[in-house]
Amino acid sequence: MSRFAYFLFSTPGAELALAIAVVALALRPRSIRTRRVALAVTVAYLLVSVYAVPTAVANLLARPYHQFERDDVPSGRVALVIFGAGDEEVAGWDVHLAVSNTVGAARVLEAWRVYQIAHPEWIVSSGGNPNPDAESEPSGVNMRNLLVQLGVPASKIVAESASRETHENALASAAIVRSLHADHVILVTSAVHMRRSMGAMNAAGIAATPAIAPDSWFRNDAWDDWVLPSNHALYFSGEVVHELLGLPYYRLRGWLR
Repeated sequence: MSRFAYFLFSTPGAELALAIAVVALALRPRSIRTRRVALAVTVAYLLVSVYAVPTAVANLLARPYHQFERDDVPSGRVALVIFGAGDEEVAGWDVHLAVSNTVGAARVLEAWRVYQIAHPEWIVSSGGNPNPDAESEPSGVNMRNLLVQLGVPASKIVAESASRETHENALASAAIVRSLHADHVILVTSAVHMRRSMGAMNAAGIAATPAIAPDSWFRNDAWDDWVLPSNHALYFSGEVVHELLGLPYYRLRGWLR
C-alpha cells in the first residue's frame, strides 16, 4: 500500500494519471464528468507539487514537537535512538554502493547534533531493508557508518538491521534499550514522522524525548522554490500522505499509544 502511495506522488505517477485524464478526454470530449475529473486530477497534482502545501500539513503533524535543545537533555544514562529511512543504491561497473537518501541523511545530521548536546552513552541505529530479499546495505548499518564518519565512536553505536518499518523499529529499539539498562531515551526521526514514531515507542513500552530532524529543503528561502511545482515537493507530499494513512492504520493495529 505504501509503495503504491509513493508511486502516486512521484513524477511517473503524475505523468500516468495525467495521461489517463488526457486519453479519457479524447475518448469522451463532451462528457462533463470526464472534464471535471480531469480538471480535479490536474489541480490536485499542481497543489501537491508546490512545496508550501505539504509543508503546511507537515507542520501540523509536527506541531507538538520542537527543535531539541540543551534544556531537553534528560538526566541519567541516555540512549539515543535513530530510525532509518532507507538507502539509495548506486551501481558501478562491478560493484554497488549504498548511500543514505536525503531523509535518512537529515536524521543522521540531527542525531550528530543531539549527540554533541546530550552526550548519550549509546546510539541505537535502527533500520533494515524493507525488501527482505534486497542485498543493499541496511539503513541501520549505513547510518552507523555516517555517524562514525562524523566523529561518533563506533563503540557507542549499536546497529539494528532486522526491522523493516516503524513498528518493527520501535520493538527492536525498545529491546536493545532495555538490554542497555538506559534511564532515558532520545528519539531522532523526521519531524513529519515523529508523531507515529513516538506512538510506536509508547506502544513498545518506551517513553522517549523527541528530537525532530527537518526536511532537507527546510532552509531554502527562495520564494519560487516554495510556490512553483517541483519533484521534491511531490515526493514530500508522498511522505506526508504516508504519515496521514499510517497514523490511523497503526492505531487500528494497536501499534500506537
